Amino acid sequence: MTHRNERTLSVGALARVEGEGAMYVRVDGSTVQEVRLDIYEPPRFFEAFLRGRSYTEPPDITARICGICPVAYQMSACRAIEDACGVTVDGSLNDLRRLLYCGEWIESHALHIYLLHAPDFLGYPSAIDLARADRALIERGLRLKKAGNTVMETLGGRAIHPVNVRVGGFYRTPSPTELRPLAETLRHALDDALATVRWAAGLDFPDFSHDHEYLALTTDDRYPLESGTPRTTGGRSFTADGFEHHVVETPVPHSTALHARLTDGALYMTGPLARFSLNRDRLPPIAAQVAADAGLGAECRNPFQSIVVRAVEIVCAVEEALRLISTYRPPERPHVPVPPKAGVGHGVTEAPRGLLYHRYDLDAQGRITIARIVPPTSQNQAAIEDDLRRFVAARLDLDDSALTRACERAIRNYDPCISCSTHFLDLTVDRR
Repeated sequence: MTHRNERTLSVGALARVEGEGAMYVRVDGSTVQEVRLDIYEPPRFFEAFLRGRSYTEPPDITARICGICPVAYQMSACRAIEDACGVTVDGSLNDLRRLLYCGEWIESHALHIYLLHAPDFLGYPSAIDLARADRALIERGLRLKKAGNTVMETLGGRAIHPVNVRVGGFYRTPSPTELRPLAETLRHALDDALATVRWAAGLDFPDFSHDHEYLALTTDDRYPLESGTPRTTGGRSFTADGFEHHVVETPVPHSTALHARLTDGALYMTGPLARFSLNRDRLPPIAAQVAADAGLGAECRNPFQSIVVRAVEIVCAVEEALRLISTYRPPERPHVPVPPKAGVGHGVTEAPRGLLYHRYDLDAQGRITIARIVPPTSQNQAAIEDDLRRFVAARLDLDDSALTRACERAIRNYDPCISCSTHFLDLTVDRR
């Protein structure tokens, strides 16, 4: 352990998160002077790719933004395009969209909980090392992920970048007979999901909390996935077309991703903690019970407990998927007509990592003239930096190695997705 006031910590890559970037922390004596989440991954230009393309193409193009949460991009894109064209998709088609989204929540949350986050709590450097010590634990996580993938394959044609989604609905819809084996898979998955909550609730959580305003979709009668009204814990409520009037993105010198704040300058955070805190009373019965059994109150303010909230959301998604299958009645046709129309459309859905916003401007032929996509992680970056500042300030007595591990662990709470790769940042702490 060192006792110098000036210290520099450096980590070449932080594993078990997605994307490439760096973090810089400057400490002067006992004061944290600067925290930067430096995102240096080259811009991916998806919004530019979309300009000039047909209004039917965003579901397939935007799915390539993420291999883990492609459905989120497809659903937000579809909702925005349909909004621009004045079309509403409801009934069985919307239920199938929600079912597909449940599959993505299951597989994405299971991946994060068991393969990316669990090693931090159990003292292992990787999921492979954890599997050597507790094979049954990792196998449970893999079964859950496979169950989610099976939902996506059944509804979407494949688990990665589904090919069955289109504006207006699907290219093909399943028969009740085809969904029957899926229900059996999900019934087994529910047992694993309940065990996951019980296990996660027993982990040791560092004493840390934040007071950021939370932003998530809400609905009147169910936990939000594929639709809802954006609301904040501070009392804001607005429709999808008001997103840009309430959220402002600005460039920062140290990141190729934009930072987001509310229009009054307030930091905010989206994601599982926000969804749970704004929608706890809309959880389905089993998920509501296990959340209470896990000791979760009306809201959750400790980012380290996000692993418990994600586990509850897996239960929610499995429970909801089983309900949707049991009440499924095939639609008359796999999609509704969506004729091209000049207009501006907005779409918001809840990706596993949080609220995802799309906007498209169309001309009369249905060509895209403007595209805007605001993913969850870019919305959370400023709040993550603020959390890290306070997290580091309370732990300056740690030696270099321990502080580095603590910062890495804290970052993984947010499951940041920079570009869907597996490495995230260099960590440098410059102490003076």
